[in-house]
Formats: sequence, C-alpha cells, structure tokens
Amino acid sequence: MFKTLKGFGEAKKIIKNFNPDVVIGTGGYICGATITGAHKLGIPTVLHESNAFPGKAVKMLAKKTDKILVSFEDAKSRIPNAKKIVYTGTPVKIQKKEYTISEKEKIVKELDLNLLKPIVLIFGGSQGAQKINEAIVDIIEKKLNKKYQIIWATGPKQFDKIKEQLQNKSIDVNNIENTKIVPYIYNMEEIMNISNLIIARSGAMTVTEIANLAKPSILIPLPNVSGDHQLYNAKALEKVGAANIILNNELEANKLNNNIENIILNKEKENQMSKNAFKISTKDVEGKIYKEIKELIK
Repeated sequence: MFKTLKGFGEAKKIIKNFNPDVVIGTGGYICGATITGAHKLGIPTVLHESNAFPGKAVKMLAKKTDKILVSFEDAKSRIPNAKKIVYTGTPVKIQKKEYTISEKEKIVKELDLNLLKPIVLIFGGSQGAQKINEAIVDIIEKKLNKKYQIIWATGPKQFDKIKEQLQNKSIDVNNIENTKIVPYIYNMEEIMNISNLIIARSGAMTVTEIANLAKPSILIPLPNVSGDHQLYNAKALEKVGAANIILNNELEANKLNNNIENIILNKEKENQMSKNAFKISTKDVEGKIYKEIKELIK
C-alpha cells in the first residue's frame, strides 16, 4: 500500500518530464497512479478494457478518464460512471483466413492427421491448464475420440508430466490414433483456422480470436480470477449461441466428449455456431482505437 501511494507521486513526475500528448492504460494496478497523474496534469487519458467484466482499476478511474474503449458491448453497462464509452473491440494478431484444400492438407499432414475427420483444437494458454489436461488424458485413455481428431497443446511445463502419465498407461505420446500432442503451437493462426472446434479457457484475447475466426467453441473459464471475468467473457459467446460453457469444477471426460460430439457430428449446428460467433467479431479494431485517440489529441 505504501509503495502504491508513493507511486502516484513518482508517476506524476515521470509524466510531467515526458510530457505525452495522451496516456493510454489497459487495466491493472499500475493504471491507478499513471492515469491519475496524467489527469491531474491535464493530459488526455484513454483506458482500454478487454474483458466483458471490467476490472477494479477501470471502474475506479472511470470518472477521471476521458474515454474508455471496450471489447464487449456488455461491458458498457458495467461502467455506469464513465465520461464516454466506445465499443471498439480488442486488437489481436490471429485473423480469419481461407486456405485451399492443398494448403489445409499440408498443414494437417505435418500433424500426422487428415482432413477426413473433424479436428478439435485444445489449449489452455501458454502454460497449459491442468483441469483441461486431466480431462483430455481421460478421453485418450478411454479412446472416446474415435469420431474426431485432437490437436492438443499441453503447455511446455506440463508436457513431460502428461507424457509420463500416458506412458504409465502404456500409451506412447507420439503414436496415438486421431491425436497429436505438443507442448506448444507456434503456427496457432493456421491451426485455429483449419480446426472445426476450439476448446480453451476464456481470456479476452482467446474469445476475441474465436469470434474473429468464426469458430464454435467449448469454453472452460479459469476460476478464481478478478471479478470472475473469464466467465463473463465466455457468456458473451454463449449468449449468441456460439459456445458451450463447462465450469472448471464440472469438467470431466464424458461430459466434455458429449459436448464435442454434439457439435462436430451435427454439421448444421457446427455451421450455425460458427455464424453466431462471427456476429460478435469486430472489424477494423485498430482503426477505431486510432480514431478515438486522434480525437483526444486534437
């Protein structure tokens, strides 16, 4: 608390010396001192909130900030005391791409899979997600994925542990039918685009990417995070019929497998969920954000 209070004075001093045209914050405790310092010096400020449920810093600074840019329409009603809120979306690197059959075959061949069965992409962030990993190990052991293929990024820290778990069950991690297991996916844009279904946590960036790619999803929100924001992010897709939500404490192999099959074995449902996801995607996000910043500088 002492360091935080001291930080207000330090931030104001840095801003005064730097003399910026505008100060932009993206949430987190450091915004408190920085945005407040800029406000006291009469410098225009902008906050960008990427989650559907705004964080404490954004709510506390709402009256001081000239503009708040949000990624989800739902977030607007959760910041009632803001001066001005603009729905812009969140800038993300991964975008929708159309591949030819030969390009898809090349991508899939490198994974030792094929295009004849639906592909389910599973990941839990760069570090993996233990609860998701446990459910997938169970699916593999029970051979539940006979009607679909799995591309599973375990996270670098959990790969060796999972490899050992599978070895103890006499399963070779490099030779599993309909399954490719890797520590990390470096060509994520390609893999997300060629997948039929995505299973993941529901961080703001992930949800935005899923919407932009128009992909059906099964989302397992990370529990015990600030404001339960991952659940609210997931609900933004669930509300429009683009995603199924499974709570972390309810996740287990049979339930997950049933959800997977209900989507990918019903082409009409898969296509509809895809269209629904694309409805909440935002176009020209960078342009919209740039426009709002330019208006303040003028």
